[in-house]
Amino acid sequence: MSLINGTHFLVIGRAGMDLYADPPGTEIETATAFSAALGGSSANIAVGLCRQGASAALLTCVSDDAVGRFAKAQLDAYGVDRSLVATVGGEARNSLAVVETRLENTQSVIYRNGAADFQMTVADVERPEYAAFDGLITTGTVFAAEPSRTAAFRAFDLAKAAGRPIIFDIDYRPYSWTSPKDAESTYARAAEMADIIVGNDLEFGFLAGDYEKGLDAARALARHSDRIVVYKMGENGAITLAGDDEFRTGIYRTEALKPTGAGDAFMAGFLASLAARRPLSEAVLRGSAAAAIVVSKVACAPAMPTTQELDSFMASRPAPSPA
Repeated sequence: MSLINGTHFLVIGRAGMDLYADPPGTEIETATAFSAALGGSSANIAVGLCRQGASAALLTCVSDDAVGRFAKAQLDAYGVDRSLVATVGGEARNSLAVVETRLENTQSVIYRNGAADFQMTVADVERPEYAAFDGLITTGTVFAAEPSRTAAFRAFDLAKAAGRPIIFDIDYRPYSWTSPKDAESTYARAAEMADIIVGNDLEFGFLAGDYEKGLDAARALARHSDRIVVYKMGENGAITLAGDDEFRTGIYRTEALKPTGAGDAFMAGFLASLAARRPLSEAVLRGSAAAAIVVSKVACAPAMPTTQELDSFMASRPAPSPA
């Protein structure tokens, strides 16, 4: 089963700057050097798609300053179409993350006050020709504040009207929301509109209003005959649900340097594989392999694998068994 019939995607959401304490293993508070990379979950997904043979346009807002220009220059370097990236002035500032490359007690300090991407408006999302794309991708962060929330739901409506699938990464980040209740109701609305929904067990548990009932919530969403739901369980792999179909897959073991970037890599690998007309089970495994590659390297966008790198990685390891 595949809802993706082409390789050209519209991705909505933030692009920012990530600063990594250098060298790897260094704590932020003791670091005297940092390396910069493109960040933001939507930008990372767009990069991952482009690295694996698909194409992606990013729709977002960036600040009218050096950090905003950094984000745009990085999108250019990775081949992401940024013709739909708007620049906003005033006190809006780009998302900034200060991050560590280490596994234990990893610290990530996120600056999101007055975030430029939350300034995305209905006018911004009405600019694209949705029929020109093969799918609309967004992460939960776009719904956390206005006017971005209303704009994102307008984009959903436009994608539906154009007959294009909506791909929703739940990506719940509590620090972005004013209240859990607000997030829960908003995510429930987005999930009901989506055709492909990806999230981890905690995110589906949050969506269900009970962390013990996350899988039940995923199964309820998947009862829609034309919907794919991927319920990720960390080291225990994933359960993929599509109508009456349900199957488990394992993860690829690797020497991880950090926990960040896995979700973005999974989404890019998964969708690029569906776009290449690979079977659903293979697409999930390729998403898992992409995630394993990214956590084994510094940063996120620069670590996104090419198709050749992904093929080589998978060929060098046995297919993982479900937990």
